[in-house]
Amino acid sequence: MATGDLIDSHAHLDDAQYDDDRAEMLARARAAGVVQVVNVGYDLPSSSRALALAAEYDFIFAAVGVHPHEVRELPPDYLERLREMCRRPGVVALGEIGLDYYRDLSPREVQRKVFREQLALARELDLPVIIHDRDAHGDVLDILRKDGVGPAGGVMHCFAGSLEMAAACMEMGFYISFAGPVTYPNARRPKEVAAAVPLERLLVETDAPYLAPQVHRGKRNEPAYVRHVAEQIAALRGIAVEELARATTANARRLFGLPGER
Repeated sequence: MATGDLIDSHAHLDDAQYDDDRAEMLARARAAGVVQVVNVGYDLPSSSRALALAAEYDFIFAAVGVHPHEVRELPPDYLERLREMCRRPGVVALGEIGLDYYRDLSPREVQRKVFREQLALARELDLPVIIHDRDAHGDVLDILRKDGVGPAGGVMHCFAGSLEMAAACMEMGFYISFAGPVTYPNARRPKEVAAAVPLERLLVETDAPYLAPQVHRGKRNEPAYVRHVAEQIAALRGIAVEELARATTANARRLFGLPGER
């Protein structure tokens, strides 16, 4: 593992925003030292596209799942379709799944039901989970505690909770991941948590094409920019970015079972 190698642990590379320059965007990521990317589905079609990208590129891996925004009108066989996808080559996680009470695009009771069903599927298949939590900290923690997470663990994606919540999640076997918002000047809480979480529990991500870091804020995000996230967290912790990169890359490989040194 080169000292500056990074893994973007959460991106949406199949997004239509990349349709005109996807190959060039991926080349920029590679040039910036991004050695692997986990491409995350948010509904059945995007999960299928994530599988296709993982089949096309040997450094891209897929997560499949249904985001809380998309649970309102799921087909009755959605779990069986996800189960079949999870057995395909290149799938390393079930996600992103969870709750979103900020936009409330799906009824909360349906969000909770589908979240629990997908958690059960991940336990059945021994896959790590990628958790989306926006303004739903209490219910997310409650469901995770009651239902449990399998030995494969998971990651709290684009973490926005408190240090106390991070500690509770880590106790259940979760990694804590940070994206572009940790670089924003007014992001006091993410900075505080990113500085305090044990190095062996940290991941970095972009959530591209969303949440571009401060230097590119308001523009389309892409995996090459994960280095800005790593640099910010390294500065907060008072360590070299190479040390941060080495740790987060090993962590991502450990969690998702990715090839390479751990």
